[in-house]
Amino acid sequence: MSTHRQHTTRLGLTGGIGSGKSTVAQILVHCGAVLIDADCLARTVTGPGGAAMAAIAQTFGPDYIDANGALHRDRMRALAFSAPASRKRLEAIVHPLVGQLTTAQVDAAVAAGQRLVVFDIPLLVESGHWRRQLDAVVVVDCRIETQMGRVMARNALAPEAIENIITAQASRSARRAAADVVLYNDGLSLQALQAQVHQVAVQFGL
Repeated sequence: MSTHRQHTTRLGLTGGIGSGKSTVAQILVHCGAVLIDADCLARTVTGPGGAAMAAIAQTFGPDYIDANGALHRDRMRALAFSAPASRKRLEAIVHPLVGQLTTAQVDAAVAAGQRLVVFDIPLLVESGHWRRQLDAVVVVDCRIETQMGRVMARNALAPEAIENIITAQASRSARRAAADVVLYNDGLSLQALQAQVHQVAVQFGL
């Protein structure tokens, strides 16, 4: 009986708001990948009774806790915008906890013999620390006009608010420069996008 262990590929997935990254992530899951969603884990630790909440309350005070005992996201967003150092303080609380959950999920996937683990990381390029933990990076790219149209259609945000989010994120060129694979998701049908993502899945072991 062979004792060889199947290699698990760690694939980072990123893209700007409205790029279609979440759709690509779900297609990869349908192909058999295990998805680790950094934003989802962050919401878990900052939700009601979450592991980060005691430290958040101690650091920022009760005004930043909502009625359900979760992080008051609107107030924290406003604080981070007006006092950028506060974002670093929040990240110093949240990121280690997300890291612990991520490690546990990856260990479980490796133990189960999963071939591909996909890390959905919106700020992969901006964070600086993720790249060395990954075997490869896939970037979902599209025109800024396309991003604007998609986000306005789903979120009812003002164009200025969307532009601010896009400006705060890494540029398209910076993301593409960090990519091993670029999926250009602009003007594609869902079927065409699925075909591209299936090729990526095969390329990385599925």
